[in-house]
Amino acid sequence: MARKKDKVDNGVVLFDVFYEDGSRTSNRKVPAAELGGLDGDNPAKTYIMDQDRKIADLSGKAPRAIKSLIRSSARARAEAFAADPRRKARDRVG
Repeated sequence: MARKKDKVDNGVVLFDVFYEDGSRTSNRKVPAAELGGLDGDNPAKTYIMDQDRKIADLSGKAPRAIKSLIRSSARARAEAFAADPRRKARDRVG
C-alpha cells in the first residue's frame, strides 16, 4: 500500500499594516510557519519590517516606521475603515 506524504505547511497569513505616516498596506503575506509560538503576531512585524527594509534599500528611500498591524479579515478591515480619521474628513466634505 502506498504511503501518504507528510503535509507541508505552505500557508500564509495576511496582515494589514498601518504606518506612522498614516499610510496603510493591505494583505501583506507572512508565512504561517513564522507565526507559530508564544509570541503571537510579533514575528509578523519583524518579518514585514525586514521586507520593508529590503524594498527601501532597492528604492533608495528610507523605510517607513510601522505603527501597528492586524490580521486581514473582513471584520477587521471594516473596523479599521470605520475608525480611519481620513475617512471621516472625506465624509464631512462630500
